[in-house]
Amino acid sequence: MNIAVVGLSHKTAPVEVREKLSIPEPQIESAIAQLASYPHIDEVAILSTCNRLEIYIVTSEADQGIREITQFLAEYSKLPVLSLRQHLFMLLHDDAVMHVMRVAGGLDSLVLGEGQILAQVKTTHKLGQQYSGIKTILNRLFKQALTAGKRVRTETSIGTGAVSISSAAVELAQIKVANLAACRVVILGAGKMSRLLVQHLLSKGAVQISIVNRSRDRAQELAKQFPQQPIQIHPLSEMMTVIADSDLVFTSTSATEPILDRAKLEMVLEVQRSLMLFDISVPRNVHADVNELENVQAFNVDDLKAVVAQNYESRRKIAQEAERLLEEEVEAFDIWWRSLETVTTISCLRNKVETIREQELEKALSRLGSEFAEKHQEVIEALTRGIVNKILHDPMVQLRSQQDVEARRRCMQTLQMLFNLDAGEQFS
Repeated sequence: MNIAVVGLSHKTAPVEVREKLSIPEPQIESAIAQLASYPHIDEVAILSTCNRLEIYIVTSEADQGIREITQFLAEYSKLPVLSLRQHLFMLLHDDAVMHVMRVAGGLDSLVLGEGQILAQVKTTHKLGQQYSGIKTILNRLFKQALTAGKRVRTETSIGTGAVSISSAAVELAQIKVANLAACRVVILGAGKMSRLLVQHLLSKGAVQISIVNRSRDRAQELAKQFPQQPIQIHPLSEMMTVIADSDLVFTSTSATEPILDRAKLEMVLEVQRSLMLFDISVPRNVHADVNELENVQAFNVDDLKAVVAQNYESRRKIAQEAERLLEEEVEAFDIWWRSLETVTTISCLRNKVETIREQELEKALSRLGSEFAEKHQEVIEALTRGIVNKILHDPMVQLRSQQDVEARRRCMQTLQMLFNLDAGEQFS
């Protein structure tokens, strides 16, 4: 049996492709059912987020299983296989195992160490079990991945420290206000930087978010990428009204001149109204003169670069430390995976010996006569069962405890040859 993963992410596909392959939670059940119906897919789990879609399978024929996933993705997205394939990555066994560990640990995320992905992996595990896609092997794999993700976050500090201008702006805002959930937040602009702002704001607990943009369609497209949180959309004509009713303003537009200045804010802000502005645009969207207002604080890109610079190097070193933790979890899974080989051999051996015991016991009892058999059968049954268990005990313990892969395999082959075992049905 093989573990394989086929998918795409922010690294391999643009948003216009990713959105065609997003599988919302209400459709996960039917998608799992369809994938599980393919002849070469024995187990399946689907991880679908705004930045990735990954399908994990257990298959006896890796090439055929991957082909079946690709066919499913092409049908679901209505994209030709040839154009879709250029955006897909495909990983087998050891690489697939390490990949899910890295995903759960936040090392494969757009923002290194982001916390939201761990909850999404947990949901994937839960839904996979609920809809009968996940069985023995993927159950163990996802449990190990969740353990890995938790270890990365508890044993390293990878979840702290901004590594992009957008995350720096949100991190700085969090420092300044302490509780983002209580703040009314408005974002001016609906481009890539604004998308990242929304992503970071949600991960830090913000719940009251509005987007102001010249194009309403583009703002709505951005909001659709975050279906878990309602986002208010406003046209540019309502900009000052929305700002007047907000606590935090993030600006990320392509304007070449400032769109906010002291004069505009003075017209709408109440005298005691406090406001924080985080301008991540170049050229700047916010004129420097807003700082002349008593209750207004403004921060620009240069203020934020310092936050990024302070954190990037430490984050990179923490990621290396996290990789070592993940390798430990991969090894733990691999030990369990290899132990499955012994399960079948042990089961075959026990079944064979048990069959012999039952046959010989039946012969003996028939020779002893029905009166004796009824009176003493329980004692003789216990005696023969005890003999079998004691004979099998040491070989089973030695086989399970053998850590060296090749040595264990030789032991199994010897048992299979000596006892003429058929261990072909390994995962039935």
